[in-house]
Amino acid sequence: MRSHLPSSLARARTHPGASRELPFLGTGPPARGKEINSMLTARRLFRLLPWVPVAVFVVDHGVSVAFVEGRSMQQPTLNPDSNLLKSDLVLLTRWASRTHDYEVGDVVILNSPIEPGRQITKRIIALEGDCVRPLNTSPDAGKVVRIRKGHAWVEGDGPSHSVDSNHFGPVPLGLIHSKVKFILWPFSRIGPILVPNDGRVREYL
Repeated sequence: MRSHLPSSLARARTHPGASRELPFLGTGPPARGKEINSMLTARRLFRLLPWVPVAVFVVDHGVSVAFVEGRSMQQPTLNPDSNLLKSDLVLLTRWASRTHDYEVGDVVILNSPIEPGRQITKRIIALEGDCVRPLNTSPDAGKVVRIRKGHAWVEGDGPSHSVDSNHFGPVPLGLIHSKVKFILWPFSRIGPILVPNDGRVREYL
């Protein structure tokens, strides 16, 4: 019995290898999705823009982090490990640099008075009006130095590795730009910067 099929089906059976033609879907939906993602990203960035000046202000005037290099504060405040490749990561505050609100015992970062461009980390031993006796390593050993207005006497906690006020004398407070407040790394030593229980600082507190 001869079947009567529609012409379209008959052609399909006559040519089994013929490919089926699929409808053209186009690129509309993917392009639209990319457009939406771009718009969302732009909106997020736009919302963050007002915070950019705040972030810049905080870094310039507020808080920041830094690695402390060297061994001058090694007893045992910062970088107690003898491996010089390891450095403590610390939290810095800059507010005091605006008002010069410093205290004896503060650990600070300042611009070196004898090596332009270099920053050093020291502890404040004496401030305006205080009298300090330089260590035996100082050219002024045996004398009493009175700290004049707007200056501070700074030393490293590891005196054998420190070039400090015993060598270059009192420093202007304007050279100090940050206080070291907190050790962030290594994990085993996380905590605030403490004043030693003995030593030079206690002589002038």
